[in-house]
Amino acid sequence: MLTKSQIKLINSLSQKKYRNQNQLFVVEGIKVIKEFLNSSFVLEKLYATADIFYTSHDKIELISEKELQKITNLKTAQTALAVFQIPKKQEKKITGLTLALDGIRDPGNLGTIIRLCDWFDVQNLICSEDTVDCFNEKVVQASMGSLSRIIPQYVDLKMTLNETKQPIFGAFMDGKNIYKTSLPKEGVLVLGNEANGISKPIVELMTQKIAIPQFGKPHTESLNVATATAILLSEFKRSF
Repeated sequence: MLTKSQIKLINSLSQKKYRNQNQLFVVEGIKVIKEFLNSSFVLEKLYATADIFYTSHDKIELISEKELQKITNLKTAQTALAVFQIPKKQEKKITGLTLALDGIRDPGNLGTIIRLCDWFDVQNLICSEDTVDCFNEKVVQASMGSLSRIIPQYVDLKMTLNETKQPIFGAFMDGKNIYKTSLPKEGVLVLGNEANGISKPIVELMTQKIAIPQFGKPHTESLNVATATAILLSEFKRSF
């Protein structure tokens, strides 16, 4: 049976302040939980309405559907909810193809981008400090388990890009046609905020501006940032 303190702790993890304070985050759904159980992430506690997980039983607590509904962030609870420890930060060198996000605010977009990095085998994902927290429950859900393999690094983006010797490509509406651009094996691809694009301090560091050309009539203002990421990563990977 869930205690009041357990319910209070789990519910508090919907806020970044308490995730940071407790160094814990929530994962929901059988498939996504299994992805994390099979990764290097450390399980704190697993709550389920059925005994379907093969892991240390002292970390599993069987609860009722009614109890699960009290701790879920979803409209309809999905059989299980797990609490994992947030791993310690591990700085990676910018090598190969690196994706950099400047001020991405929508959790769904970040989760989808993490999933895209997993699909295209882009191991280095760096984010500005004002990008949405990757352990936000909506990001975790949208990543569909890819967060267990691709963990974004939050950095001073201007300083990090200023220090790299790799070419820096930025996604813009008025950039050079991506399909007519020679792309290197190593480089940094920057995508900006959903509403404002790449911030001015980062724009000043660009080696080259690139764009996805519009083939239809100009009724659509712009592409969704996650959709643009998919197209651009595909083109970078296709070229080598």
